[in-house]
Amino acid sequence: MRAESPLLRVDNLSRWFDVSPPWLDRVVGGTGRRIVKAVDGVSFSIAPGETFALVGESGCGKSTVARLIAGLHRPSRGTIAFDGVEIGAASGRAAARARRRMQMIFQDPYASL
Repeated sequence: MRAESPLLRVDNLSRWFDVSPPWLDRVVGGTGRRIVKAVDGVSFSIAPGETFALVGESGCGKSTVARLIAGLHRPSRGTIAFDGVEIGAASGRAAARARRRMQMIFQDPYASL
């Protein structure tokens, strides 16, 4: 029996944010860039019909992973494939169709109203 391909596959996903002060402030203050690695090297796959939970302490990157998959952020590195379609860096029709089939579910739905 052949194994079913994953519905969602995330490989080596990373998202880094530049939180540096403006360029002139860095030059005057003699400081460099500051990079926050919100997500670094996350990989997982979810088969059709499988339940998956991403858990962790506050600030560990759970929401950033969800935003990357939903297309609200672009990955700094890595790939995201939904139903065999690469959606991580893509912005075409195929990626848009794939994202219409997704939905984010927040921890506290009443807080989002």
